[in-house]
Amino acid sequence: MKRNRHVLSGFEVSRTNGFREFNGSRIGLVANHTSVGADLLPSFYHLISSSDLKLVRLFSPEHGLWGTAQDQEQVKTERDPRTGLEIVSLYGQQLAPSEEMIADCDLIVFDIQDIGVRYYTFVYTMLLTMKVCAAASKPFMVLDRPNPLGGLKREGNLLEPAFRSFVGLYPLPVVHGLTVAELALFINETEQIRCQLQVVPCQGWHRDMLYEQTGLTWVPPSPNMPALTTAHVYAGSCLFEATNVSEGRGTTLPFELIGAPWIDPFEWLEALNYYRLEGVRFRPLYFRPLTNKHAGLTCGGLQIHVLDRPNFQAYLTGIVMLKTLFALYPKRCAWKQPPYEFEQHKLPIDILCGNEAIRLWIEQGQFLSELSSTWPDQVRSFENRIAPFLLYS
Repeated sequence: MKRNRHVLSGFEVSRTNGFREFNGSRIGLVANHTSVGADLLPSFYHLISSSDLKLVRLFSPEHGLWGTAQDQEQVKTERDPRTGLEIVSLYGQQLAPSEEMIADCDLIVFDIQDIGVRYYTFVYTMLLTMKVCAAASKPFMVLDRPNPLGGLKREGNLLEPAFRSFVGLYPLPVVHGLTVAELALFINETEQIRCQLQVVPCQGWHRDMLYEQTGLTWVPPSPNMPALTTAHVYAGSCLFEATNVSEGRGTTLPFELIGAPWIDPFEWLEALNYYRLEGVRFRPLYFRPLTNKHAGLTCGGLQIHVLDRPNFQAYLTGIVMLKTLFALYPKRCAWKQPPYEFEQHKLPIDILCGNEAIRLWIEQGQFLSELSSTWPDQVRSFENRIAPFLLYS
């Protein structure tokens, strides 16, 4: 695989330029442990040591500033022990800062690594903060970072407005192929947020590049996203969060291992092989989660092995895995009930999928083509809408 060791993140581009984009501003920084320079030191350490700006406050998304909080664990507002900076949680009692919290800032800066999947909450922290900045007439800057899945792959249905939640606020496909800056530009315009938006693009990144080709070091963006292989399967296996089946949390291979105590791995494998899914192979196995669902119990299940990334469809694979499993064990498999990600009423599976049609398809056993036939048209429509906002060739 060809590697390009000259890709710079938006933060590193700004640091190389002596942070001249900040122009002596008082800054509020939305950041976490992925916000690092090429030297892997936290971006806020670099900012606080700069004499040309003043870092006023930190804002942290889901999992907290250092990525120590588990999924859906509310994060507390606290202070960084090394710098004394206040770290305001944007995942708990509030999902965006108040206007008062940014009143003493001249500029709000966002610098977080996303993974390019609609469910991942970091981008909604960004977009909700942009709304507050628009209301307060504060400029907002995005320091861009590459999409680890590349900028060409897009998959799945668009989210329907009735199913908006903190795991899907806008009509995006499940795999959207945008960087955080491109997404900010797109939503700012099409949803009429009207934020004073500025972006610092990456340098040297192209849409056909996967993360391994950038030369950048992978920093796990959340406790259960330890490796790039996890990011490539997440769009499909995250759907198991909405069931009583383990998505592999509590193991060393979260989202790659899927199973439950009542599953016969070989029976499930045989059912899946019927669909001849592209780019993927399943390994039958048993595993024992240490925490989370079925902790301490031996689960039968499968490991997802991606063999051909360009042709692998993670979302479709996850849906077919759900369909076959619910068909094999209709009395054992069940949908998780709300609350889930601050949604109190709608089923988690419906807000993840962005509609109820996929759950009904799984329950009623319709043909696969009936489910996915509209996805290409939805993706083409999305690609036409985002074209003016793309930053990279």
